[in-house]
Amino acid sequence: MKRIVPHIRIKNCKEEVAYYQQVFGGEIKNTQLSDGIDMFKGHEGKYIHAELHINEHCILYFADLFWDEPDKDSNLLLGPDLESEDEITQIYNTLAADGEIKMELQDTFWGAKHAIVKDRNGISWELNYTK
Repeated sequence: MKRIVPHIRIKNCKEEVAYYQQVFGGEIKNTQLSDGIDMFKGHEGKYIHAELHINEHCILYFADLFWDEPDKDSNLLLGPDLESEDEITQIYNTLAADGEIKMELQDTFWGAKHAIVKDRNGISWELNYTK
């Protein structure tokens, strides 16, 4: 296996990908609209695919919700391994501003700064920076 790429299905995908770009940085690439595709008739203007390239090793895939709602209380956590205290603090504060803190940002027994935040879209992020 080369890698696992998270696919995030979300309402208002275009706006939300821009939000995650604000949180994590990076570049939005490879966006594809549903326009002109028969199976997405009635969903014009929505993304069937978008990518947020945070760096060459970290890419998140996104798509709009088209039919049913996802379970907002999933047991899945996305866990970026962060590079500095400044980075974890900035990401934590941005996600927490309109999200829900599940575990405060804190020093841990394993020598890391760690926190868990459920963002405004119901996605849980397990943030970790090993000192």
